[in-house]
Amino acid sequence: MSQCVRMHIYFSSYRPCQLFLAGSGLVSYDYHHALQQTLYVAGPSGTHPMIEDNMKRRIGLLLPPGFQALDLMATTVYEFANALSEEPCYEVTILSEHGGVMTSSSGINVLTEAVTRYDWDTLLVAGQMVPRRPSTPGFVEILRQADAHSRRVASICTGAFLLAEAGLLDGKRATTHWSLARDLQRMYPKLRVEEDRIFINEGSVWTSAGMTACADLCLALVESDHGIELSRNIARKLVVYHRRSGGQSQFSALLELEPKSDRIQQALSYAKRHLRKPLSVDELAEAANLSTRQFSRTFRIETGQSPARAIEVLRVEAARAMIEGSNHSIDVVARETGFSDPERMRRAFLRAFGQPPQAIKRAAREQASAGLA
Repeated sequence: MSQCVRMHIYFSSYRPCQLFLAGSGLVSYDYHHALQQTLYVAGPSGTHPMIEDNMKRRIGLLLPPGFQALDLMATTVYEFANALSEEPCYEVTILSEHGGVMTSSSGINVLTEAVTRYDWDTLLVAGQMVPRRPSTPGFVEILRQADAHSRRVASICTGAFLLAEAGLLDGKRATTHWSLARDLQRMYPKLRVEEDRIFINEGSVWTSAGMTACADLCLALVESDHGIELSRNIARKLVVYHRRSGGQSQFSALLELEPKSDRIQQALSYAKRHLRKPLSVDELAEAANLSTRQFSRTFRIETGQSPARAIEVLRVEAARAMIEGSNHSIDVVARETGFSDPERMRRAFLRAFGQPPQAIKRAAREQASAGLA
């Protein structure tokens, strides 16, 4: 059996984040002195540690050049999975194509192990701030071999671009950070991008949305392995939603509506204040001091959406906030946010979040009862 060493990584809030090697091979970092993360990496032999317990699953976190440091959050989910189980159930190794120190997009250096095996239980692929093309042939081959020999391959955020480049997403549904979803679809037309999903499971291949969706993905993977109770308990420890209701549009929709001109902003501000009204195009044009034709044309150019679609976005965002933050009935919410009836609001919710209002209301109640709302 090869020698194993512990890897403790510390992020310091007082100086640039670096990794320091002691003579014993101990590596440490401090995340604002808050949480110590222990991983297992190979010893001097360079081989992966053997698994003493057949129930322990090997997880590889593969870092591409310029990886997003936030994706290291995946290791914390598995840390708590081990801590909350009777026996450790996961073994995590941080990987890169050639091993050694990898530098994140924010300048954080992380010591990694070179990929020398492909039979992982799960290989997680971290994302990059800006997806780079092309990857090296060696990196692409790692992904293809892992797809063939590992039980699962999963991408975090823009890691979906790397899976797509290797052909792992051909003919599959996938998601990524909402702001790059259309780029992913344009660059890789053989896959079908669903930009409003938090994560997608396509058999042995999983993809997740941007940034903190890393936690949602890993919680879902743990739940698939060990059941809902463990994943729910991990979510409580992390103070995150166990099952986040809705999709990425809850974060991106209003941002995408930000117009360039004061007149269109004036119309949107008017609409937000008067959601109970019908809000016809003529009414919005009047609020913007533009002709109806000029308003419609300018609105689409600046927001990328029709006025009707934008108003629906505003209505569902307001309705969702009411549902999650009050005890109002669905009928009252529909009336207060300008939907003519609950059925119309239900269809709008399905388009925006993939779930009806009742499901989001139920999820909000569950989170409140768990002390996480």
